[in-house]
Amino acid sequence: MRVGLIRVMTTSDRRLLNAHGKLLQEAFGFTVTSRCIPDQPSGVYDQASLESAAPKVVHLAREMAGDADALIISCASDPGLAATRAAVDIPVIGAGSAAAAAALTFGGRIGVLGLGSHVPGPIAESLGERMLLIDGALGQVETPDAFLMPAGIFEALAAAHMLVDAGADVIVQASTGLSSIGMAGVLRRRLGVPVIDAVTAAGSMIVSAVVSRELQQV
Repeated sequence: MRVGLIRVMTTSDRRLLNAHGKLLQEAFGFTVTSRCIPDQPSGVYDQASLESAAPKVVHLAREMAGDADALIISCASDPGLAATRAAVDIPVIGAGSAAAAAALTFGGRIGVLGLGSHVPGPIAESLGERMLLIDGALGQVETPDAFLMPAGIFEALAAAHMLVDAGADVIVQASTGLSSIGMAGVLRRRLGVPVIDAVTAAGSMIVSAVVSRELQQV
């Protein structure tokens, strides 16, 4: 399975660029090609950056689609998802909507661990009243690249503990910046609750989409 992975945070660091692809290769055995959109070094973190990213995602998707069996938009806000699906003829999965769908398979309250008080639209819309937030828990983490710094890592750990203490039965990582540092595995070991990683959730949806298409052809 050839997967084209679109990073929405601009970087020239090859290790960081390929971090999400490595997760997918290890979890599913995909052959992943990762590329990033230009001119967004802090990724998507508010409405303006979301609107800026969307057309860039569509443009890059068109370039990548010919060499892929499926595409992943590796951002919890799913910038340009609908337009990208309309532009290419292969499955396109948004990490945010995939993470929300995975979280909803569990019962109880869903704690959202993301950027400050911002919850990406696809996640907020899907989770509705089951969503649990703690205002100010990640007040200093306003952009995805902040999770690459020690302070961001410590704040994420503390916020996750607060969510569980407040009654979260499952945690959904509402920023793929957390995927870049492998936070889901750390939280599962520390907290003992299910933790949804948005990137691997997108990988699971690709597997489901491919199986569905194969069954339809039988």
